[in-house]
Amino acid sequence: MGKVIRCQRKGKVGSVYTTPKSKRVAPPRYRNLDYTERQGYIKGVVRALVHDPGRGCPLLKVDFRDPYKYKHNTEYFLAAEGTYSGQYVFCGRKATVSTGNVLPVNKIPEGTTICNIESSVGDKGSYSRCSGTYATIVGHSDDGSRTRVRLPSGARKTIPGLCRATVGIIAGGGRN
Repeated sequence: MGKVIRCQRKGKVGSVYTTPKSKRVAPPRYRNLDYTERQGYIKGVVRALVHDPGRGCPLLKVDFRDPYKYKHNTEYFLAAEGTYSGQYVFCGRKATVSTGNVLPVNKIPEGTTICNIESSVGDKGSYSRCSGTYATIVGHSDDGSRTRVRLPSGARKTIPGLCRATVGIIAGGGRN
């Protein structure tokens, strides 16, 4: 006769302890990819750097003016190393390449360190999101439709050139 193994005894949950998710601030993600970001850029103001429980990296609370209605939109981004409250953050195709700005990867020069990279266009960030990590742009295709990126694991990945990424290194590095 067989025996019920330990992982089956523990069940689906695994143990008594579960992480409290009620104190989380917000899921960090980019703005919706709209006409403003595809054709030009939009300016946002960093209102605060917020600690999110259960995350090693701080979040940026960024305030954008809505391009279509008379109101403000608040977004939460992963903080890049060196961003501060009161800083202007530019998102879009024609934004400048400086720390904290969000651009399509085909507009960022080779050798630049980037973070919070989208895997497919408009998915709001998938790769290199852990504190202190970064990816490096290795090269672009001739027409700019594909970009080769070196991920934190050392693997090289080819992604569409219109995928967005934040310029810089994710904040909160050096934690144990």
